[in-house]
Amino acid sequence: MTDLIINVIKITLPAFLTFIVGILITPILTRYMYKYKMWKKASRSHENTEEMSKAFMKIHNEDAEISTPRVGGVVVWLSVAIISLIFSILPYIIPGALTEKLNFLSRNQTILPLAILLFASIMGLVDDFLQIYGKGLKMSDGISRTLRTLMVILIGAIGAWWFYFKLENLSIHIPFDGDLYLGLWFIPFFIFVVMATFSGSVIDGIDGLAAGVMSSAFVAYSVIAFGNHQIDLSAFCAVVAGGILAFLWFNIPPARFYLGETGMIGITVTLAVVAFLTNEVLVLPIVAFPLVITSLSSSIQMFSKKYFGYKVFKIAPLHHHFEAMGWPKAKITMRYWVISIVCGLLGAIVALIS
Repeated sequence: MTDLIINVIKITLPAFLTFIVGILITPILTRYMYKYKMWKKASRSHENTEEMSKAFMKIHNEDAEISTPRVGGVVVWLSVAIISLIFSILPYIIPGALTEKLNFLSRNQTILPLAILLFASIMGLVDDFLQIYGKGLKMSDGISRTLRTLMVILIGAIGAWWFYFKLENLSIHIPFDGDLYLGLWFIPFFIFVVMATFSGSVIDGIDGLAAGVMSSAFVAYSVIAFGNHQIDLSAFCAVVAGGILAFLWFNIPPARFYLGETGMIGITVTLAVVAFLTNEVLVLPIVAFPLVITSLSSSIQMFSKKYFGYKVFKIAPLHHHFEAMGWPKAKITMRYWVISIVCGLLGAIVALIS
C-alpha cells in the first residue's frame, strides 16, 4: 500500500472504531447514569439569577432537564481513551510495520492533547459529581467559578510549558504573512487562548447543539493537520470527532444525557491545544466561530446589564435568545450546525492555502 492510502486508513479507521465503541459503551453507561440519578439536583446559585431562571423556564421543560444525566461527556473521552490505548498496544500484540504505522500516539503530536483531554475531562467529572451528590457536603453548586477558572489556567500553563520547553515552540503562524516570534509571551498567549476557548462551553444548552459544533471543529483541524503532514494529530482529531458523534447519536432530541462539565471542559481546552499544535491558532476563531459568538453574547449581556442596566439579548447565551424569540430548538441547532460546517471549511481553506 502507498503511504497516502495508509495515512488515510490511519485517520479514518480509528475514528470509525471510536464511533462504534462510543455507541457500544453508551447503554452500559446510561444504565448506571439513570440507576444512580446522575443529574443536577440544583442550579448554580451564583450563575443563575431569579430573573434568568424565570425567563429560562418559559422556554425549557425544567422537569425533563432535571431528570436527564449530566455526565454524558464520559462517552466521548472514554471511547477516545479506549481506541488510543488499543492502537498503542496493537504493535506489541501483532508486530509488524502496518500496526506500527497505525499507532497515532506520538510525543510531539498527540500525547499532550490526549493527556489534556483526559485531565480536563476528569476535572469536569468531579465538578459534575459535586453538583449531583454534593448536597450533603454543601457543594451542590459544584466547583466554584473561581476554582474552575484557576484549574483551566493550570491546564493552560501545563500546555504552555510543554510547548515552550519540550517542543520549543515560541512562535505562531499568521495566515498569509508568516511566523510571529513571541518568546516568553507565548506562555500567557497560550493560556489566554485556552481560557477563551473554554468560555465557549456556554454553547452547551440545547440538545445536539454543542456536539454538532464541536465535531465540525475537530474535523476541520483534522484536515488542517493532514495538510501539515501531521498524520498522528490528524488521526487524533478524527478520533475525538468520532467520539463526539457517538455522543451526538444519543443527544439528538430527546436527549438521553448531556455533555456536562466532563464533556465541555475537556473538549474545548483540547481544541485550543490542537490549534497550537497545527500552528494555526489564529484560524481558531474562524473554525470555532459559533463558540466565539456564543461566548461573546454572554459577555456583552453581562457588560450591558452591569454598566447600562440594559439587556441586549432576551436571554444569554445567544441560542437561548433565539429560543426566547420563538425559534424551535431544532431550527437553532440545525442552523448552528450549518454555520459550524461552513466555518470549518473556511478555516481549513485559509489554513491550507496560507
